[in-house]
Amino acid sequence: MNKEFMLRAIELSRNNMRAGAGGPFGAVIVKDGKIIGEGWNKVTSSNDPTAHAEVSAIRDACSKISNFELAGAEIYTSCEPCPMCLSAIYWARIEKIYYGNTRKDAAEINFDDDFLYQEIPKDLKDRKVPMVQCAHTEALEVFKEWDSKTDKVPY
Repeated sequence: MNKEFMLRAIELSRNNMRAGAGGPFGAVIVKDGKIIGEGWNKVTSSNDPTAHAEVSAIRDACSKISNFELAGAEIYTSCEPCPMCLSAIYWARIEKIYYGNTRKDAAEINFDDDFLYQEIPKDLKDRKVPMVQCAHTEALEVFKEWDSKTDKVPY
């Protein structure tokens, strides 16, 4: 752990919140002791509900290294990741998460990720947003084609 990286994530959260970019969240991606990506919450300034600090930092790092994997990297984020960001961290294959504030701290200022944490383990029929399967046969054909594709890039 390197506190300076966390302080940089916190600085990004503060500066960009004050600048009106979005909520008070910042993140940095570190590999081999160097920052390779930075991000901050841009939800309101970009009209993108997925533009959380961690996702923005992942996009920045992947762009800079021209790779969709961040194996060997760590993320320093000013707050415990929400379920979307946590998933993105796993998909990027980041190996360790350091966080400042907790999701409870975030809930106390009206960023309530706990609702999502509670929704995920529910049966599909019990979730707040209905999920209805359709055109399964046609969709499955594309998966079968992918499965037999010889020039695919696995991820």
